[in-house]
Amino acid sequence: MNNVNSGFIQTADFNFQLPQELIAQKPLARRDESRLLVLERASGKVEHSAFGELVRHLQTGDVLVLNNSRVIPARLRGQNSQTGGLFEILLLEENAVNDWWVMLRPGKRARVGTRIELRNLEGNPSGIQAEVIEKNEEGHGRLRFVGTPNILNELERLGEVPLPPYINRVGVSQMGDDRERYQTVFAQTPGSVAAPTAGLHFTAAMLEKIRARGVTICFLTLHVGLGTFAPVKAEILAEHRMHEERYDISEATALEINQAKREGRRVLAVGTTTLRVLESASGVVKSGNGRTKIFIYPPYEFKIVDGLLTNFHLPRSTLLMLVSAFAAPGETHGRGMVLSAYREAIWEKYRFFSYGDAMLVV
Repeated sequence: MNNVNSGFIQTADFNFQLPQELIAQKPLARRDESRLLVLERASGKVEHSAFGELVRHLQTGDVLVLNNSRVIPARLRGQNSQTGGLFEILLLEENAVNDWWVMLRPGKRARVGTRIELRNLEGNPSGIQAEVIEKNEEGHGRLRFVGTPNILNELERLGEVPLPPYINRVGVSQMGDDRERYQTVFAQTPGSVAAPTAGLHFTAAMLEKIRARGVTICFLTLHVGLGTFAPVKAEILAEHRMHEERYDISEATALEINQAKREGRRVLAVGTTTLRVLESASGVVKSGNGRTKIFIYPPYEFKIVDGLLTNFHLPRSTLLMLVSAFAAPGETHGRGMVLSAYREAIWEKYRFFSYGDAMLVV
């Protein structure tokens, strides 16, 4: 649990300066060609490696847990049916069939009752409409879609890959590779509106190499939503509230992790989304569906996860705060360790964010 001192940690403490040219705009030619920075928690030592060398840092008996959620083409384009004004829609969470919470741009023009004609990828009318039926305190809209049995079934022809705003693309024509590369090779269950990016580095061959090492690989599902990436607006961390995200853990995965913990074997999480699901358990992982809004920041005592593979994250983000907590469990000095490692990564010109390089914290 976070102790009382955590209430005084400020969001500004997690700021750092990143040169614009280090924000990865495109994936590398091969997924597993990324660089790997290894941070040793006990000593603070930093090692520069390659992602292909990850297996060298794994041990026989380890359990490697990955998030197999599939990214949906969640960004839609539309036009106000009365004024002709253009809208960008980002699907956030499904309430029921054809009933979704979304982000709308421009949000102020999307008043309750506004009807939006959806366009296909060529910019032509799709025959599907969306009506704004509710707005919440955060400015998100609730849409009811008509003209289709299920909007989910239309996303392949209407939707764009929901790339984050720091990746620059001009039009759909520049997003040809993104449909494949902004998706893990093991993605299964559709539902995420952002990729679990730590998993993007893996190839099928890499996973087999890891299994051959004697490492057990298992999967869970957390549908990545706004909660993971929403900016921290509160000045004091304790005042920030996460959005809920849905997850599912199979019985086989729960059994594997719990047995590893009983036997003193390591559990390594691939990605902050995977870690958040596992740490939402109260010491014992249970199978089934659930929702989590856990916000992990220093100091935090970890119950399940012994190692974390992740990417390099945005300044002042909940993800950076989580990694800082993991670098020094139960302490607050992990922030300094991680920011020092980030400074070294910047000096060494690592690639940052979704399509960037990887970091292993053990």
